[in-house]
Amino acid sequence: MSQRKLIHLAAALGLALAPLAQAQDTAAAATPLLHSLFQDHAVLQRDQPLKVWGRAEPGAQVNVEIAGRRARVRAAADGQWEASLPALEAGGPYTLVAKAGEASQRVSDVMVGDVWLCSGQSNMELQVWRSLDARAELASAGNERIRLLTVPQVGQVEPQREFTQPVAWKPVDAESVRDFSAACYFFARELQKTVDVPMGLVNASWGGAKIQPWISAEGLKALSWYDGELAVLDTYAEDALAGLGRWGRFWQAWWSREAGAEAADQPWTGEGSGWSPAPPQLGAWEHWGVPALADYNGMVWYRTTLALDAAQAAQEAVLELGPADEVDMTWVNGQAVGSTYGAGGGREYRLPSGLLKAGTNTVVVNVLDTYREGGLSGPASTHAVRLADGTRLQLDARWSYRIAPAGIAEPPRAPWQSAAGMTTLYNGMIAPLVGHGFKGALWYQGESNTGEPERYADLLRALRSDWRRQFGKDLGFLVVQLANFGPAPTRPTESGWAGVREAQRLVAAEDARSGLAVAIDIGDRYDIHPANKQQVGKRLAQAARHAVYGERIAPSGPVPRAAAREGDAVVVEFGDVGGELVAYSAESPIGFELCGADAGSCQYARAEIRGNRVALQASNAAQATRIRYCWADSPVCTLYDADGMPAGPFEFPLAPQANDEHAR
Repeated sequence: MSQRKLIHLAAALGLALAPLAQAQDTAAAATPLLHSLFQDHAVLQRDQPLKVWGRAEPGAQVNVEIAGRRARVRAAADGQWEASLPALEAGGPYTLVAKAGEASQRVSDVMVGDVWLCSGQSNMELQVWRSLDARAELASAGNERIRLLTVPQVGQVEPQREFTQPVAWKPVDAESVRDFSAACYFFARELQKTVDVPMGLVNASWGGAKIQPWISAEGLKALSWYDGELAVLDTYAEDALAGLGRWGRFWQAWWSREAGAEAADQPWTGEGSGWSPAPPQLGAWEHWGVPALADYNGMVWYRTTLALDAAQAAQEAVLELGPADEVDMTWVNGQAVGSTYGAGGGREYRLPSGLLKAGTNTVVVNVLDTYREGGLSGPASTHAVRLADGTRLQLDARWSYRIAPAGIAEPPRAPWQSAAGMTTLYNGMIAPLVGHGFKGALWYQGESNTGEPERYADLLRALRSDWRRQFGKDLGFLVVQLANFGPAPTRPTESGWAGVREAQRLVAAEDARSGLAVAIDIGDRYDIHPANKQQVGKRLAQAARHAVYGERIAPSGPVPRAAAREGDAVVVEFGDVGGELVAYSAESPIGFELCGADAGSCQYARAEIRGNRVALQASNAAQATRIRYCWADSPVCTLYDADGMPAGPFEFPLAPQANDEHAR
């Protein structure tokens, strides 16, 4: 019975139900009709139909209105509804109103302008308070026409329609912008100088994230590389323990393919040779005094045992582990029980019924470290098995270890892991945004994928296609190329960082509504999180003006257009040059290499600027088939144009020199 009929019945019976009616009014007001994206201070995308959605009573008629535009829809059987309102030009503030029966919701101070999705890993997440000259930036922050929304960091195994935590739109002031993405904010601030409309910024980023978790399952399936992991994820979503078992078999099959002779003894069982006593305190293996581990990035196996009586073994139990830097894969009695990515925080893995046994139980942990110090934390009291009766049994038997064989590749990551899994961040952080209008997306990521540069171009294309499928085929897509990080090279070298940069360059260049912000000159060799995000924002804004808004300006710095042989030199022609090419701090630029077809064949080349061209000479010029520039983790790059924009890193093909008389 509806509230109105109940009140009429009460009046006929002489009953006083005013308190009940008041309580129901309060409850109706407290239950939002609108999705949590639609709140006070929100920004809606201009010049395209406005999609508005939410939840109401099943079958209820929902009326939506903003700026004189109206729509009427009916809620589906599950209560979900979605309305489409006619497009609006930039402007505001407006009031958005939704009504369904006795329920209503009013959202105030809504602006219409351009909305940008800012995503990636820690360099997109890096907050304004950590940026260059942060104190002055915060003191001067204040802009009612830039609105900020931060998506909660949540990974999910299935797509979510709603956020799992509260979100809020906030106009820019010193407090709201302090913890917001610096690159995203500085981009909008710069862009608004030439695109004078309200800006809405949605920050969905996660430090350390790979690119795979940001792509939907549909997008990843198009690549066909991850079908096994996605099948495990489907199982895990239905039954976590069954998914763990399936993942254990998948991981073990990978090891058997990769580890060669060492694969036969199945180290996850704790058996086999090559185990050595680990220090009682465990901790970072770089401090163990073992020469092979003094500067080691890779995998180390750990093993210990726990004795249980029959009553203890029959109980439900949880394995507690301390932090592992940075990825663990864990087995008990040869059965996979868990895997977690992230150096911070311990692990708790529920053990399947019947796994423990009376007598000796074996715990094996494989730890992968790819950066700085790695290992399983100690002391022994950190690790334990917690029984259902509350007993906590420390894993205080002496741990032993063995180092994975040299040259083994990084293992696959458990697909349910948030920052390193498959489609998890899309499910938890991007899926709740689907339906909202966006002008474009800013993508600042790649550091966590430098171990697989050969796949990055296709992954980046898959991400762009996937998000355009969700947010519209005209979505602008702007990429920040990886900045320099690490020691400068002293000789030509192979580099996963350079490989990812090349993938970013190629993918951005192949699409008219994509752009690249070069950052090779604004990194920090000692800090993977360079503070100069103001310059990143400016370069992103310049790329947006060209690729998204159609301005006839150079989108970045000088880019290679053609390469040819001229006598004994190889000449590279550059386009998008502001004024002329210049070499900083010298007459000739450095960082160019001439290479043959094979790895290790590159030589540094002498370079000479000739207008908008650079002539290269080296002893291997006649055999060269490739030209590389600034090809290293942290190269020294000195080629710019007169506008102060750097030429970004690249690899460019060159036809081999013909040797026969007929060809000459």
